[in-house]
Amino acid sequence: MFEPNEIKRLIEQGMPCEFVAIEGDDGVHFTGIVVSQTFEGKPRVRQHQAVYATLGRLMGNEIHALQLQTFTPAQWEEGRGELGM
Repeated sequence: MFEPNEIKRLIEQGMPCEFVAIEGDDGVHFTGIVVSQTFEGKPRVRQHQAVYATLGRLMGNEIHALQLQTFTPAQWEEGRGELGM
C-alpha cells in the first residue's frame, strides 16, 4: 500500500513540477493534480503518460489507479479558483 506523499515525491523526483497534490485513502486508488511546464504543447494523454512514466511499474500494480488533472503553469493560474485550491 502506498501513501499519497510517496507518490507525490516520486512524481516530483521524476519531472520538473510547479505543483503536485495527491490524495487517496485506501492505499491503491489516488487522485492528483500536477502542474508542469513540460506539459506545454502536449495533448492531455501525453501529459498523463509523462506523469505515469515517473511511477514506472508501480502503475497498475501497487498503484491500482491514479486519476489525474494536469495543467501548464498558465492554465493553472487561469483556473486555480475554480478548483478550490
